[in-house]
Amino acid sequence: MILLGVNIDHCATLRQARYRSADPAAGGAIEPDPVALAILAERAGADGITVHLREDRRHIQERDVWRLRENAATRLNLEMTCTPAMTALALKLKPDSVCLVPENRQEITTEGGLDVVGNRDRVHACVEAMNAAGIKTSLFIDPDEPQIELSAKLRAPWVELHTGAYANACHTPGQAREFDRLRLGASLAHLAGLVVNAGHGINYVNIAEVRTLPHLHELNIGHSIISRALFTGIGEAVREMKARMNS
Repeated sequence: MILLGVNIDHCATLRQARYRSADPAAGGAIEPDPVALAILAERAGADGITVHLREDRRHIQERDVWRLRENAATRLNLEMTCTPAMTALALKLKPDSVCLVPENRQEITTEGGLDVVGNRDRVHACVEAMNAAGIKTSLFIDPDEPQIELSAKLRAPWVELHTGAYANACHTPGQAREFDRLRLGASLAHLAGLVVNAGHGINYVNIAEVRTLPHLHELNIGHSIISRALFTGIGEAVREMKARMNS
């Protein structure tokens, strides 16, 4: 059974489009509420809730993650950049897990995996701090052997393979090549003793192939589920994705 983590960032994106400067204590007029969406997703079968608290706070806000910590019934997974400030916040929040991701202020959404090799010391310090606090750490990486090997050496228990290149290559000659990279990366990570997750660009069509990757533990999916929810409601969107993941 592959688990589903639902990323609710884009619910907050819609809220911030209207209420970016609103008083956070203004109450129910500030909508949509990502925490309410998370609760509905959990009731529909989501195995965890994922949020990315970006340094520029473009969508999810600190008040959101604290409310989620109080109200999430499943597992809270905090995506974050590898900085001392974010590490300190995570140690106070104590989410069930963190996923270390790269950040680029110019990007719309996360583009590419974390360069663990190029940022070894920073990543190692953050992983050690999370391990000491009992918080599981996942490294969001491209399916490349050097990144996978170092992730294991740094004692990160999980990796999340970046599926964006594969998703962007769908319906092109490069799709098979990118899927082979993911398949090999999943096998290498498993052999290295890492729990294998995946995410980015997964939707209701390419899930039919993504779900066949070996050793998958969890998929983190946001944009496609939030988009489908506009037409079907979040409950049906989550239930349909889970059914396609584990048909």
